[in-house]
Order: sequence, then C-alpha cells, then structure tokens
Amino acid sequence: MKKPAQIAEAQAFLERAMEGRSPTIGMVLGSGLGSLANSFGNRIEVPYETIPHFLRSTAIGHAGKLVIGEFGGRQVIAMQGRFHLYEGYHADDVVFPIYVMKAIGVDGLILTNAAGGINMSFQPGDLVAINDIINFSSRNPLIGPNDESIGPRFPDMSSVLDPEWVCKVKASEKARGKELKQGVYVFCLGPNYESPAEIRAMRGFGADLVGMSTVPEMIAAKHCGFRIFGISCVTNMAAGVLPQPLTHQEVLETANRVKEHFSKLIHTVVELFE
Repeated sequence: MKKPAQIAEAQAFLERAMEGRSPTIGMVLGSGLGSLANSFGNRIEVPYETIPHFLRSTAIGHAGKLVIGEFGGRQVIAMQGRFHLYEGYHADDVVFPIYVMKAIGVDGLILTNAAGGINMSFQPGDLVAINDIINFSSRNPLIGPNDESIGPRFPDMSSVLDPEWVCKVKASEKARGKELKQGVYVFCLGPNYESPAEIRAMRGFGADLVGMSTVPEMIAAKHCGFRIFGISCVTNMAAGVLPQPLTHQEVLETANRVKEHFSKLIHTVVELFE
C-alpha cells in the first residue's frame, strides 16, 4: 500500500482544492455512471492528473475527475471514473484514492460498477445491491508492508458491506413498491470478457454478478474502516447467457438508459447514511 506520506500529500492538496468543504460520503462511479456527478450542486472538479500520486484513468466512459459538491442533502466527493488493474496498474495504486478519501474525513463509501449478469433472474438495466464478493483475480492491494495506523494487518471480511445501511435502503425501496435486488459480485482481472465456461463455473461458486473492478476498493475500504455500500448496474448478461457477443458499447448504452433510476437510488443511499 502507499506510504502515509504520499496519502498526506494528496490529502493536503485536496483540502486546499475543496475550499473548506468537508464531505462525509465518497463515491466511485463506474463505467457509464459518471454523469451522476454532473448533478452535484455547487460542485468543484479536480482532474486526477493534478492530484499528487493519482493515476490516470484510461478506460472508456471514465472522465478522470474528482467532483466535490452537494447531493442528497450532504457534502459528497465522487470519483468520476476509477482505475483498473487491466490498465496495467498495481493493486495498491488502484486503491490509493480510497485511502485519501478516508484521510480527508469521509466515513461512508458508495462503490458502483457496470456488471455482467450471471444470475438468470437478472436482466440488463437492473440495479443490484452487492451483498458479498469473490476475488478471482489473485491480486490484493494489501500485499506488502502494513501500516497499523491506517488499518490492521489481517482485516476481517466476514461482513464487507454495511448490513444496516443495506437494510435501510432495501426497506425504503420496498415502501415505494420497489424491490432492491441483491447479489454476490465476482471480480475478474480482465480486460477480456469471461468465457461461457468460466461463467458456468462462477455460477457454481454462487456468483450473481461479474466485473473487472470494485473488489480491490472494497478490500482497501474495509482495511481503513469505511462503511461500504455497493451497487452493480447489470449492463449486459454474462457470456453464454444470451446467444450474442459482448461489447463495451452495450455496457455504456445500458448505463445511460438507467441513469435516472440510478440517480434516484444513489440519492436514497446517501440520505439513509448515518
């Protein structure tokens, strides 16, 4: 993981850039979902390339900016695009922004992504709350020396997502006559989409969703003490579920189609954070 001095340098830069604001909720907005940050009130945008020790986001559909503003009645900070291992980055560099958010005083973290649907009851456009994770990448951001001032050497992963937060959002959605689906997200390295045989194997392991991100961020967030909420937008069915090839264009188109629903759900998630 990054050294405390590097985290402190990025923290000091952002505290100057935020002009006295103190966000309590952070977000990572995945492929095609970054437009949510454009709706923040009184926002400040900070390009990644200006922040010490931040990587550059090269993935399509990732704007590469931190956006600080007002949303859901709170001060929030959002990554408008994330970093991926398939871009050639190391795991500890990918999660560096998570530690910086914690350093500036953020307590709740909302992680979002575009995912393939493994669960046959899902369909493109569904928004699914992540309730557990599987790491099939053989990569971990905590490998190497550990700083106990940041987090424990062996963080407990028996409850990665905040169960109370999830229950509140689920109850709120039910009161509005809507079901908040839940599922297990499996992380693969990418950048190729998985084969039909791999998807069958993952289904056998209990996976409902598959993607190329999020899990390293969850590990780091759990390590440094965040309360976490995760949402996958099912942008396509995984390989072999439907008789058609997978494309990134389909991912972006589906994410754009559900952006109003996505915004309303995130609004609820933010409001119910305590």
